[in-house]
Amino acid sequence: MSEPGHTAREVLGLRDFRLFASATFMTAGLQQMQAVAVGWDLYERTGSVMSLAWIGVAQFLPVMLLFLPAGQIADRFDRRLVMVASQATFAVGSIGLSVSALIHADPLWIFGFLFVTGIGQVLNRPSRDALLPMIVPTRLIPNALALNSSLFQVSSIGGPALAGVLIASAGSAAGVYFINLALSLVTMVLALAIRVRPVAVTKRPPLTLDAMFAGVRHVIRTRLILGVMIVDLFAVMFGGVSALLPVFAKDVLHVGPVGLGWLASAQALGALVMGVTQGLRKPTRHAGNTFTIAVACYGLAMGIFGLSETFLLSFLALVVAGAMDNLSVVLRHSVVQIFTPDELRGRVSAVNRVFVDSSNHVGTIETSLLAGLTSPGFCAITGGLITIAVAIIARQRFHELRDLKTLTRTQ
Repeated sequence: MSEPGHTAREVLGLRDFRLFASATFMTAGLQQMQAVAVGWDLYERTGSVMSLAWIGVAQFLPVMLLFLPAGQIADRFDRRLVMVASQATFAVGSIGLSVSALIHADPLWIFGFLFVTGIGQVLNRPSRDALLPMIVPTRLIPNALALNSSLFQVSSIGGPALAGVLIASAGSAAGVYFINLALSLVTMVLALAIRVRPVAVTKRPPLTLDAMFAGVRHVIRTRLILGVMIVDLFAVMFGGVSALLPVFAKDVLHVGPVGLGWLASAQALGALVMGVTQGLRKPTRHAGNTFTIAVACYGLAMGIFGLSETFLLSFLALVVAGAMDNLSVVLRHSVVQIFTPDELRGRVSAVNRVFVDSSNHVGTIETSLLAGLTSPGFCAITGGLITIAVAIIARQRFHELRDLKTLTRTQ
């Protein structure tokens, strides 16, 4: 077996992986910056926690409407060109958001342009996820995912922090949206430059409902994939607090937009450290148990965040949560990629993404409504406890997850 450092050098030595990872870096940055800018802008203008719930609605609708077509598109067309089209769609939404911020348009316009950027994200993710195995050998996929995740987290650290500084200095979110527009254009160029390895299957899936639902059937039949998706769905839906960070920053910790930027970056910082560690080490042994333990620790960290009333403790709790989240995410993505044939990867990636996005956006709605009825701290504590319970139940219900050792097709 290759030494960890040698394995990492193999991945980083692949020209097309470097282009792919750079595109991921840009995409993560613009998405994280938009999340901070929109959340602060709406809460500052409306003063209503409930308004944050509508952010989740505006971004969740494209997921529910388009995730199956997006997977079909990823398996029928050049995945690089689909990435370009998705970034162009996001760019259009960024232009609309910047104009809305400059003229102080009605919040309804913000939700409308969020819907547009949501379409771009839905189109992007299945194609991007399914493209990775076409540029990286199968044996290097876990390491490539971990290293790619590390770059994603670097961007997720700098993006929110930069967004907070820009908002504080300019008093408007418009500058953030203009930067996002530029990042979208650069990402298009990077995607076009990627060269893919030839794959055995070249036949496009037919344009039928049966073919469109093939990814769903594969997930249901492969209980290991279904198990990791279900755990992630409920953990993020109930355990996430990203939507409430503007409220914690302003009303609980009293740190303003700059502090909000650092809180939004904290999970990415923890994920970066964990991602680098995973990228350099040998493949994880006892992967199934590691996955469930990581999810439970994520829930514990979120509960501590809900109890905290000091910035430092809150920041550290989010760092730990980010590290545990990254550990579970890399394992989940590895399972999805390795246990799915190439001809289905776009559609299965779309199903995976609807689980991820549903948990994020429905979680935004759920946490905003619950926090409005109770308090942000109560919401975070309760969500953390539910996440721990989900990890324990999943380990008992899915023996395939409990029995998973190394990430190979021949267990």
